[in-house]
Amino acid sequence: MTLHLLAVETSSTISDIAVLSRVGGTVNLYSASDDEPGRHAEHLLPMVDHLLASAGISRRDLDAIAFGQGPGGFTGLRVACAVAQGIAFGLGLPVIPVASLLAVAVRAHHGMDGHEPHQTTCYLVVQDARMGEAYLAAYQPPLEAGQAWCTLQSPILIDIRQIQTWFEHRAAGWGLTQATPGYIVGDALDAFPMLANINSRRLQTAGSWRADASTVAHIALAAWQRGETIAPENAAPLYVRDKVAYTTSERQHGAGGNPRAPVYGTTILPMSDEHLDAVAAIEARVQSFPWSRRSFADGLAAGYSGWVSCQDGRVTGFYMTMMAPDVAHLLVIAVDPDHHGKGMGKQLLDHCQAQAQAEGLNTIVLEVRFSNHAAIGFYRHQGFEPFSMRKGYYPAPDGEREDACVMKKTWPIKKALS
Repeated sequence: MTLHLLAVETSSTISDIAVLSRVGGTVNLYSASDDEPGRHAEHLLPMVDHLLASAGISRRDLDAIAFGQGPGGFTGLRVACAVAQGIAFGLGLPVIPVASLLAVAVRAHHGMDGHEPHQTTCYLVVQDARMGEAYLAAYQPPLEAGQAWCTLQSPILIDIRQIQTWFEHRAAGWGLTQATPGYIVGDALDAFPMLANINSRRLQTAGSWRADASTVAHIALAAWQRGETIAPENAAPLYVRDKVAYTTSERQHGAGGNPRAPVYGTTILPMSDEHLDAVAAIEARVQSFPWSRRSFADGLAAGYSGWVSCQDGRVTGFYMTMMAPDVAHLLVIAVDPDHHGKGMGKQLLDHCQAQAQAEGLNTIVLEVRFSNHAAIGFYRHQGFEPFSMRKGYYPAPDGEREDACVMKKTWPIKKALS
């Protein structure tokens, strides 16, 4: 079987491309790179044409396009995705997105220098994200050739000072010991040498690797063989940093420095049936008249947007939104009382706003009891303002009803550049 695959990786300052050509049982790899910061958009397409010519392959010979989707530099990720989409659209080809941090782990695992793979259960990847933060993920090698790597922790942004505590909390179930340690890899080891001492009993250093297109191509080949491709219109960069600085308005309201990274690797996932018991339990702890498990199940069945925050595999909070034609209606939101005060409520609201923006909306509306002064204060701090009242909206003790304060947050619609 013949397969020609183009891979693009620009999550760092380096523009890196590779062409993997498999003819029968023989695999040939051609690669090229350009280490000129800030020139991804200018150099990438000419590099692709030159490399294809060197390999004796035309664009029409290609079967798939792979790209390193991040996390990494914002501009580089956009360029890689745009090039992959553009070529794939033009030739009617599928796309294979590859997490750049996974490429770091795979490259470290195989060494790419002729050495045998490390024997381990875990690679902890830490890439320098600047501003005292790192992009972090953890992966487990497959037990058998051809199987996919297991994601122990999907990519997150984390403060360098939190990694030690994060690792102690998160890695308890990974089976790491002094006899079978994991490996910490990535260029953050160069930027922050103290990371090499996170936990020397269970974690050893294995080099400051970075993602490259050759590794992306090998990962994409395995994904191709498993049928894991997507249509080009569904390709997207993997961003884990929502913003790099506060706006002038946010600083005027007391914010300073850079937005805080998520605490201990909190992840926000789509709500599914497996989460409903935990969601209903949290709701029962924080509400006098809580939604039932059936209410959440009915919401998912109706197509409402439900999300949960998870930490160490445990649901710590949730929200559910109805996306109307002109506004996002935040129906319910809660954080486990054991996790109050850790910024999770703000993370959930920020995620809700990002989801609304993705739907082309610029307003979130919610209701809160007039008697819940703490919640009203919290929402005000997050940019919500009261604008209406709903009489007798909530049930109250002794068969009474309580009015609801209706609040909304609106932000400008970003106009596309012409």
